[in-house]
Amino acid sequence: MRGIIGDLTAALGADKVVTEDPALAAYAVDQAPVLDYQLPQAVVFAASVEDVQAVVRACAARRVPLVARGAGTGVSGGAHASEGCVVLSLEKMNRILDLNPDDETAVVEPGVVNADLNAAAAVHGLMYAPDPASYRSSTIGGNVATNAGGLRCAKYGVTRDSVLALDVVLADGTLIHTGHQTFKGVAGYDLTGLFVGSEGTLGIVVGITVRLKYLPREVHTIAAFYPDFRSAAAGVLAVGKARVQPAIMELLDSGTLAQLDAIHGSTLSARGASLLLLQTDGFGAAAEAAAIRPLLAAGGAVVTTEADAEAEALVELRRHSRGAEVDDEYRVGEDVAVPRSRLVDYVAELEAMAARHEVQLKVVAHAGDGNLHPTFWVDRDGDGVDPGAMERLGAALDESVTVALAMGGTITGEHGVGQYKLRWLGLEQKEPVRELQYRIKELFDPAGILNPGKAI
Repeated sequence: MRGIIGDLTAALGADKVVTEDPALAAYAVDQAPVLDYQLPQAVVFAASVEDVQAVVRACAARRVPLVARGAGTGVSGGAHASEGCVVLSLEKMNRILDLNPDDETAVVEPGVVNADLNAAAAVHGLMYAPDPASYRSSTIGGNVATNAGGLRCAKYGVTRDSVLALDVVLADGTLIHTGHQTFKGVAGYDLTGLFVGSEGTLGIVVGITVRLKYLPREVHTIAAFYPDFRSAAAGVLAVGKARVQPAIMELLDSGTLAQLDAIHGSTLSARGASLLLLQTDGFGAAAEAAAIRPLLAAGGAVVTTEADAEAEALVELRRHSRGAEVDDEYRVGEDVAVPRSRLVDYVAELEAMAARHEVQLKVVAHAGDGNLHPTFWVDRDGDGVDPGAMERLGAALDESVTVALAMGGTITGEHGVGQYKLRWLGLEQKEPVRELQYRIKELFDPAGILNPGKAI
C-alpha cells in the first residue's frame, strides 16, 4: 500500500520530494536549541501554490504532520521537524509578483529573501522596512510566520505593521485571501494580523502583500561609547524624553564589543565598555542627530559622528553581534522585552543574575523598543559540560524570563515561541487566554497537522 511518500511523489513528481538522509538532517532543525530531534519523512520543495495545496491535501488525508519552512534562520525552534512529519520548503517560491511604486506596495511569494525585496524596492526610492539581522538570507514568509522585528523596529514597527494582505493555504488545502491592497481597511475580523506570527500553525502563507516605505535620502549615525552598560541604557531614556525618534537605536555591552573585535578585527572595546548606536533618517536626519548628541554626552558618553563608511560598518557589526555560533545547549540567546522605562533596571538584574548563577553573559538590545537579547553560556569541558553548570545556566534563563515578566515584559519580542519557549508561555498567558488560542487552532486545523507542538 502506498504511503505518504508515494502520495507526494505522485502529486508533485519525484524531483520535488527528497528522502535522502543528508537533506532530511539539513531540514530537520533551524538555529534554535533542539529539545526533541526528529528526522522528517521527507522534504518537499514546492514551486507553486498548487504544489502547496497538493502537499497539504496529501498530509491531511493521512493525518501526517506538516512543518512549513523558509530559510531556517529562526532561533526558537519554530521550524524544527516533528515526529513523523513532512517538511515543506517554500524557498523556491521566490518571485516578486508585483511592485507598484505608485501604490507603494509589493506582492511576493514566501521564499523571497528580505534583502532581495529591498533591492528591488530601492530602484523606486522605496524600502521594505522590517530588517531582521538575518535579512540577507531570511525569507519574507519566515518573517511573517514569526512576526519578525529587526533594527528599524523603533521607528517602522515589526513585520505585522507592514503586511496588508495574505494568501493562505488552510489545513484542508483551501486557498483563501485575507486583508486588502489599501493602507486602511477595517472590514471584518483582522485575519491577516492573526496569521502573522502564528508560526505556520493555522495555515501556510503562499503570498504576501506588503506596504513599502520611502527610502531615506539622508542617514546620520551616532556612536556613543559609555563606561558601563547601565549608563548606555539610561541614554536610551534620555533620547526618548527629548521626543526624538531614531530609526535605529541599538545597545551593545562590553562582552559583545569584545567578541566583535575578536571576530572582525575592530577596536570597539578600546573606545568604551558599551556602545549605543543610533541612526536618524529622512529629511530631518541632521536636525535629529544634532539634538541627540548633547543629550548623550551629558550622560557620560563619548559621542562621535561617524563617516559614512564607518557608520555602515558599525551597523553591519551590530547585525553580526550574535557571533559566529548559533544557540546550542551550552549557549542560549534570549529574546525578552520590557517597557523602556524598566530597561536600566532589567540590565542591572541581568548582570546580577549572571554573577549569582556563575554563568557568562553578553547583551545586545533593540533599545528603542525595549527588546533585549541577553546570551548566557557556560564553558564546555571537552565534548561535555559539568552538570552543575548546566543547572546554573537553566536557572539563569528561567530567572531572566520571570524577572522580565515581573517588569511588565514578554518572553519573546520578535523571535516567536516556537518549540523552545513553550515552557515559559504559561507564565505570560494564563487561562482563559490560552484556551481561546487552542480553540482557534482547532477551528483552523481540526486534525492538528500544521506544525504541531509549536507556538501555543
